[in-house]
Amino acid sequence: MAWTPERRAKQSQAIRQWKPWAKSTGAKSPEGKAVVSRNAFKGGHRPHLRQLAKDLAEEFQYTQRLVDTCRNTHMIA
Repeated sequence: MAWTPERRAKQSQAIRQWKPWAKSTGAKSPEGKAVVSRNAFKGGHRPHLRQLAKDLAEEFQYTQRLVDTCRNTHMIA
């Protein structure tokens, strides 16, 4: 249900009298600040994916070197 212009004006006036922004203090303790610092966090998986890709590339290179070594020593055909 939409607000009428009269209701909107009445609410606006009430909020100006209440001044809720004057009572808003935020977190005081380091623990509370740590919690609220994450309020806008939306994900951030890209750094983890990049590291995973690097790790997989290293593992692949290691495996390739191992296979090449085994082939050179005639351990596998």
